[in-house]
Amino acid sequence: METATLGGGCFWCVEAAFNELKGVQQALSGYSGGTVANPTYRQVCTGGTGHAEVVQVTFDPQVISYQEILEVFFSVHDPTTLNRQGNDVGTQYRSVIFYHSPEQKATAEAVVKELAADQTWHDPIVTQIVPFKEFFVAEDYHQEYYRLNGQQPYCQFVISPKMAKFRKTYREKLKR
Repeated sequence: METATLGGGCFWCVEAAFNELKGVQQALSGYSGGTVANPTYRQVCTGGTGHAEVVQVTFDPQVISYQEILEVFFSVHDPTTLNRQGNDVGTQYRSVIFYHSPEQKATAEAVVKELAADQTWHDPIVTQIVPFKEFFVAEDYHQEYYRLNGQQPYCQFVISPKMAKFRKTYREKLKR
């Protein structure tokens, strides 16, 4: 098993997608990249801890490669908006890849370079690629939020449209 730690805005959105992929054993919402040990959601939301909302993905590289993990990551958020995803604004919503090895760093840099060359987006990619240091699991009520709370307005208006597009694009890579 390998681990990827990725921040692409609200962790509910990113986690929902990764939990449906073949080869993903677990996707946990949490916090990474800050200066406070064991931060709470309230602390992270202030922007004062330096943490990003992230999803830590444990996956089987024999089933899904790290490059494929990154391709999904870049398809479920906008990597061109600095410190924001839609109405979610602040450094905690930044686009960031916390790499766990030199190989992950090289793959992340190559994927970003390829996406930029393909001009997938009109604006430059602002995704940070930084070394992984620590991951703090978010509170229990954040785990599998979309699956458990899909009828909530935020889920209906923000996550559901992203998930519909994700499921259509990655139909053959889904667990179900």
